[in-house]
Amino acid sequence: MKVRVDSERCQGHTLCAMIAPEVFELSDVDGHSTAISEEVPAGQETKAREAISSCPERAISLIS
Repeated sequence: MKVRVDSERCQGHTLCAMIAPEVFELSDVDGHSTAISEEVPAGQETKAREAISSCPERAISLIS
């Protein structure tokens, strides 16, 4: 499973990093999120999906 954060859509709500800190990190500059790695770590798929559905801006997507 792979994820990507659209930097244009992310508004820095921080929900994804609170839900899945092993998958997402926040910028020290503006609080916007990025995926730590495109590949979601084993065992973190459920948390990643929860973070995706919790994003109010719909800035996180699954990629193939």
